[in-house]
Amino acid sequence: MTYLHSMTCYTEGIKVLAPVRWRSMDGLVGVFWDAEGQAGAKGYYLSPDPRIVIFFNDVSPFIQMTNREGGIGVHSRPMMRAIYVPAGVPLWTGFTSAHRFSHLDLHIHRDRLLRFLSPSVGASAALAALRRPVEIQDVGAIEALAGLLVDEVSNPTKHAVYAESLVASIVAGLLDIPDHGAEHVNGRLTQAQMNKLVSRLGACSDGRLSVADMAETVGLSESWFANVFKQTTGKTPLQWQLGKRIDRAQQLLLESELTIADIAAQLGFSDQAHLTKAFRQIVGGTPAAWRRMRQAS
Repeated sequence: MTYLHSMTCYTEGIKVLAPVRWRSMDGLVGVFWDAEGQAGAKGYYLSPDPRIVIFFNDVSPFIQMTNREGGIGVHSRPMMRAIYVPAGVPLWTGFTSAHRFSHLDLHIHRDRLLRFLSPSVGASAALAALRRPVEIQDVGAIEALAGLLVDEVSNPTKHAVYAESLVASIVAGLLDIPDHGAEHVNGRLTQAQMNKLVSRLGACSDGRLSVADMAETVGLSESWFANVFKQTTGKTPLQWQLGKRIDRAQQLLLESELTIADIAAQLGFSDQAHLTKAFRQIVGGTPAAWRRMRQAS
């Protein structure tokens, strides 16, 4: 399928630092950018085709994104390391401070995506996946696949089928493709649903979400979500979330000079005693003792 993408794009304050590298394949185009945005830089993007963007560095502290016009600073959220933007969904971005970044853009014709997915998951599930946006911070193997694809985009050494297979693997790893059999027989969340929960929780400054918000994130009713979450993780949603907050507390204890009271306030605990009690339950000791032990070792 001969394909050239067409995307409406306006940017201000963003400078390309190296020649753009791109490669056209069967029904898709891969484009690699190395650029820098100034504080206050902004962009607008609207494509008639589905699009995947994978960043090779963490941009969440520097770039905000929104799907509402005028939403930066009001209805915006941090830009994640990998996003899938369905066809026809507008995206506005804004830089809170200057930042250099590199990313891979994949523009994929809708019919090509369906050819990737339909033989394995069925046409109905494939169409549903194409309509669901995805934003994840923990890119894992997707980043490695994207790195291999950038090499082939920049300096092709193999038949195009190799690069296209890398795109197919990225699509399968990123898009929210529910395993209906596993959900209904085993009553478990898919890995894509867990990825969405981790990403949304990571975007919250205090690491807190209500069970209703968590259920909405994965498209389930609150009661059904609570049931399948326990079967998936062995914990209730709030127990799992508390564990993630304690993980973040440990990171702050190691990497910052914040007092335990400051960490408690930052992570939404009522006071230092509340954090200490939760920390002891999960870690087995107090935050102060844990910090001293880690610093000594």
